[in-house]
Order: sequence, then structure tokens, then C-alpha cells
Amino acid sequence: MTKKKTRGLLIGTGLTVVFLFYLTPFVMVVINSLKQKRDIIKNPFSLNPEMGMSLENYAKAFEKMNYVKVFGNSLLITGMSTLIVIMLSSMCAYYIVRAKNKGANLIYALMIASMIIPFQSLMIPLVSIYGAKLHLMNNRGMLIYMHVGFAMSMSVFMFSGFIKSGVPVSLEEAAYLDGCSKFQTFTKVVFPLLKPTTSTLIILNVLAFWNDYLLPSLVLGKKELYTLPLSTYAFYGTYSADFGTIMAALVLTLAPILILYLFLQKQIISGVVAGAVK
Repeated sequence: MTKKKTRGLLIGTGLTVVFLFYLTPFVMVVINSLKQKRDIIKNPFSLNPEMGMSLENYAKAFEKMNYVKVFGNSLLITGMSTLIVIMLSSMCAYYIVRAKNKGANLIYALMIASMIIPFQSLMIPLVSIYGAKLHLMNNRGMLIYMHVGFAMSMSVFMFSGFIKSGVPVSLEEAAYLDGCSKFQTFTKVVFPLLKPTTSTLIILNVLAFWNDYLLPSLVLGKKELYTLPLSTYAFYGTYSADFGTIMAALVLTLAPILILYLFLQKQIISGVVAGAVK
């Protein structure tokens, strides 16, 4: 066996081991979601529990979470937040790249600077100002507004990188000669070319918004407004927790986002690479 083949075999083996290492927790969550609490506590790694496996935990989780309601909340908040972020960040990035003036440079610098500010440092002022003073909490619109604000900087950064490297100015000039306005040029010529980066940002932002627990827990205090991650907290008691139902609830929360990722995985990879190259 040549050195090249040996090296390839070792790399493949190493990657397989790493893949299994990261996949194991998810597999164990799925397996334990089919067990009873007693079997989970006794031996969480067992594949043949004494009380058998069933879908009972999923039925209990679906009912106790009020799954249809909280799924609708998550879908509305995630969908609207993602749509607004994609629209505003793409237009902002286009202006920054093509304007080439001090104002555009300042906006871009502020966007980049905001990326280094940790959300935890803003938690107390956020609750104090929007909750105690302005009384705007317990509102899905306010949560969407905050999601958009926190996601804009990264989205603008990625769109800017792709526009600089992947959108020729000559296409825009041709559109102007054909009578298109700047807005028409952006919507009909530039934005369709941003598909790889758009797909990437859709999945990244959807993952962030869908799985977010901390920000919704600060903004949404009413149970009828809960998102899926917040609803899973209902299975934790003061002194105990129904682990089987919790695992089932986590799988139900994860399943929609996993399906979306499977559909967009090719665009995600190509978009990350394209947006990172100037």
C-alpha cells in the first residue's frame, strides 16, 4: 500500500471516529426517548430495556407541550425573523459594497464591531429597558425585532463578502442601460446571484432562532407565547424530571430543523466558502 493510500485510510478512520463521537449523544437521546424513566436511570446506554421500547413518551410530550401551538409560535417567530434579516442584510450589504463612501464604511465597521459584543452583557439592560421601562415584553413582535437586531451583523458580513467576489459590476451596468432602477437591479439581477449565501444564512439563522432558549425566556413570559425550546422546560420538576418525555420533546423540537438542513446542506457548504472569499 502506498503512502498516499495509507494516509487517506488513516484520515478517513480518524474522521469516522470523530463523527461517531459527536453523533453518539444524539443517538442516545433518540434511544432513551423510547424508554421508560426507570430504564433510563438504571442503564441509559442499554439497547434492550427491561420495560421495552414504545412511542408513549412522544404522545405524552406532544400533549403536554401543546406541540401544535408552540410549533406555530416557533415557526412564526423563526420564519419572520429570518425573512426580515435576509431582506435587510442583503440590501445593507449591497449598499456598503457599492456605495464606497465614508458612511458605508462606518456602517460596515459598526456591524463588524457589534459581532464581538457577547449577548450576556446585554441581558440586564435589555430586560430593564424594554421590560421595566417600556413594557414591551411578552410580545412575539418584540422577540422578532430583537432576533433581527442580533443577527444583522453576521448576515451583512457574509453578504458583503459574496457581493465583492461573486457579483460583477458589469451586470449591474447592463441592467441600468436597459432602464432598471437601482432597486430593480438589486431585486432582479443582484439578489438572485446571492442564492448560495442566502441559503447558508437561512439555515444558520433558522438554527439560531429555532433553538434559542435564553432570549425567548427573557422576552416571553406567558405560556401561550412559548416556543419549542421553552416548552421543554415543563417536564422538569422541582425534585425530579421525566427523562423519557424530555428526550422525546427534544427530538420533536429538533426534527423540523434537521429536515430543513438535509434539504439545504449543499447550498450551505457552497455558500460558506463563497462568502468567505473576497
